[in-house]
Amino acid sequence: MAEIKVDPSLHHPLAIPEYEISTQKPNKTQRVASLDIFRGLTVALMILVDDAGGEWPVIGHAPWHGCNLADFVMPFFLFIVGMAIPLALKRMPSRGKAVKKVVFRTLKLLFWGLLLQGGFSHAPDELTYGVDMKMIRFCGILQFTVRDKDSADYGRVFTVACNMRGKLDPPCNAVGYIDREVLGINHMYHKPAWRRYKACTQNSPYEGPFKNDAPSWCHAPFEPEGILSSISAILSTIIGVHFGHVLVHLKGHSERLKQWIVMGFAFLVLGFALHFTLIPLNKQLYTFSYVCVTSGAAALVFSTIYILVDIWGFKYMFLPLKWIGMNSMLVYVMAAEGIFAGFINGWYYEDPNNTLVGFH
Repeated sequence: MAEIKVDPSLHHPLAIPEYEISTQKPNKTQRVASLDIFRGLTVALMILVDDAGGEWPVIGHAPWHGCNLADFVMPFFLFIVGMAIPLALKRMPSRGKAVKKVVFRTLKLLFWGLLLQGGFSHAPDELTYGVDMKMIRFCGILQFTVRDKDSADYGRVFTVACNMRGKLDPPCNAVGYIDREVLGINHMYHKPAWRRYKACTQNSPYEGPFKNDAPSWCHAPFEPEGILSSISAILSTIIGVHFGHVLVHLKGHSERLKQWIVMGFAFLVLGFALHFTLIPLNKQLYTFSYVCVTSGAAALVFSTIYILVDIWGFKYMFLPLKWIGMNSMLVYVMAAEGIFAGFINGWYYEDPNNTLVGFH
């Protein structure tokens, strides 16, 4: 009988693959440290100008035209919000969850605005609280209300004759007119920065009693976060969204910085050119020149932080600002309730009036 031989080349062993079970946990999405630090810097800046702006008007809001340190706070926040949008939405698995998160965030901001500045603790020295719906302020950085029944001007009626279109003066501008017609006088901000205007008080740029011949509009309310100005403010967020897309889609540091720095300087040049020719810088009107200058400044400040932190690695020196940026809502709550101001003003020398902010 012939012997049967097996050809080794035709041998096909059955291989059962072994599935590797990974013990590593999925990595958490890393936060952009430079953006957190920029947010923390803006919150710290807000606390500084809110608590010390009265003593140092040079850092407070400009009475009308112009741009002081305090006038950079809100557009910086909007720019940061815009930058965070692409970073947040790229992690959303579906459009429905993205919409749900946006709605929840909006409601949360409205809630905190009403709770903090809507009347529950608006007069802690008098132990009063509550919200007068006739005086509720619909607009604001978050959402807050103002009540000024203690003012000597409460209940008085003032009239202003404009007789001209296209003016940017305090009494006659489209921003104030639309807010008065739509929101109503009672629902606007009753202590606008123009009360420190040189036409209103002799103590300008400090607050003080009005002149005897002060124009009637000095007594009027004005909404710096009104309807038209809020529409203009959207531009700051849109510019931030573009910078966020650059951060997401461009992977090289040099490519990102080239985009940011060039656009930052371009916005600054355009803004100052408009200011000295056609459209003055004005935070309360949120003019286009103001949008350009503040957005350009935000771009350059963020680029500087990005270089220091994400390229050169100087992270530890900015840890306090990073913590503030990662807990910005908590810090804002403490600032709105006067906790930070109480702590700073609690340190004085000999006399309680000799504080770290105001020394007499």
